[in-house]
Amino acid sequence: MDALSMATGLRNSGDVLFLMLGAVMVFAMHAGFAFLEVGTVRKKSQVNAFVKIISDWSISTILYFLVGFPLAYGISFLHPAGELMANAQGYDLVHFFFLLCFAACIPAIISGGIAERAKFWPQLFAGAVFVALAYPFFESLIWGQNKSLLQDFIKNIGGAEFHDYAGSVVVHSIGGWLALPAVIILGARTGRYSKGGSHPIPISNIPFLALGSWILAVGWFGFNVMSAGNLQGISGLVAVNSLMAMVGGVLFALVAGKNDPGFIHNGALAGLIAVCAGSDIMHPLAAFLTGGIAAVIFVYGFKIEQEKLKIDDVLGVWPLHGVCGTWGGIAAGIFGYKELGGMGGVTFVSQLLGSCIAVVFALACSYVVYTLLAKTVGIRLDKEAEFIGPDLAIHHIDAYPEDQV
Repeated sequence: MDALSMATGLRNSGDVLFLMLGAVMVFAMHAGFAFLEVGTVRKKSQVNAFVKIISDWSISTILYFLVGFPLAYGISFLHPAGELMANAQGYDLVHFFFLLCFAACIPAIISGGIAERAKFWPQLFAGAVFVALAYPFFESLIWGQNKSLLQDFIKNIGGAEFHDYAGSVVVHSIGGWLALPAVIILGARTGRYSKGGSHPIPISNIPFLALGSWILAVGWFGFNVMSAGNLQGISGLVAVNSLMAMVGGVLFALVAGKNDPGFIHNGALAGLIAVCAGSDIMHPLAAFLTGGIAAVIFVYGFKIEQEKLKIDDVLGVWPLHGVCGTWGGIAAGIFGYKELGGMGGVTFVSQLLGSCIAVVFALACSYVVYTLLAKTVGIRLDKEAEFIGPDLAIHHIDAYPEDQV
C-alpha cells in the first residue's frame, strides 16, 4: 500500500469513527427525551413514556433505513454488504446512523406533547409516517438531494440560501410544529381545564426531569459539533457556541422562571435548540444571547400556551421545540451578519422565509395525519383507560410493581 492509499484510508477511518461517535452521542439523547417525559408526567404514565421512546426509535430505524434516508439523499442500502463498504469504508452507513438520530427526534418530541392520553399504536403509526415521508422530504429540500428546489427559491428572494447548520428548524421546529395539531386534536387531559379554569397537574419527579435535561445537554455536543460530517470540518466555534447558548438559556430561565426547576432545566434545552442553526457562524456572545432569548420565549410561551390558549401540551414541546426552533432559524439571520460579529453568508430575509416555510409544512402534514387517524381508528384513550393510566391500560404494569403486591 502506497503512502497516498494509506493516508486516504486513515482519513476515511477517522471520518467514520468521528461520525459514529457523534451518532452514539445523539442516540444517547433519546434517553434524555425519555427521562424528561418520565419526570414530567404522572406516575401512572411513566412506563408508557419509556416504551414509546424506544418503540418509536426502533420503528424509525427501519423506516429511515429503507425509505427516509434514500428519499432525503438518494442513497439506497439495498445492495450487497461489499458494495456498502466500498464507499469510504462504509461512510454512508454511519452517516445514515447519525442522521437517523435526528429523524427519530421527531416522534420523541411529539411524544412529550401528547403524553398521558394518547393511544399507543396510532401514535407509533403517525411517527412512522413522519419519519419515513414528511421529515425526510423536508430534509431533502434543505440538506439533501432536492435542496435546489427550495434553496434556489429562497436565494432568489432573500439573497442567500437558508442556513440551518444542525437543525434548529429542520429537526426541532418541524418536530414542535408537528406536535401542535396533535395536541389540539387530542384535547386536554381530563381535569386539566374545567369550569373555565386551569387546574395544573403536578409532575411526578423533578430528579428524572433534571436527568433528562442533563443527558440531552451532553449529547447535544454530538448533535451540533458532529454535524460537520467529517474530521476536517470540525469547528471549535460550534462547540463553544453550543455551550454559551446552553448557559444563556439556564441563566435567563433562572430569572424569567423565578427559580422554577422545570423552567431552568428546559431553559438549557431552549438555548441549545435555538443555537443549532447558527452555531457555526455566530460569535459566542451572540450565541449566549440567542440561547437566553430562547429561554424567555419558552418560559412565557409555555405560560401563554397553558393558561391563555388552554392547550394541554404536557412538556411544552410546541414553545420549546417549535417556537424556539423557529427563533433559532431567524436568529442565524441576525447574529450571523459580520457587522454583529458573525461569519456572514446569511440574510435575515432568507432565514425568516425558510423558518416560516417549515412552520406551514409541519402544520399541514400534522393536521392531515392526525385528522385522518382521529376520524378512523381514534387517537385518544377512553375515559377508563385514561383514568387508570396508560401504564396499566396499555402495558399492564406500572412503574413500581412492588407497590402493587
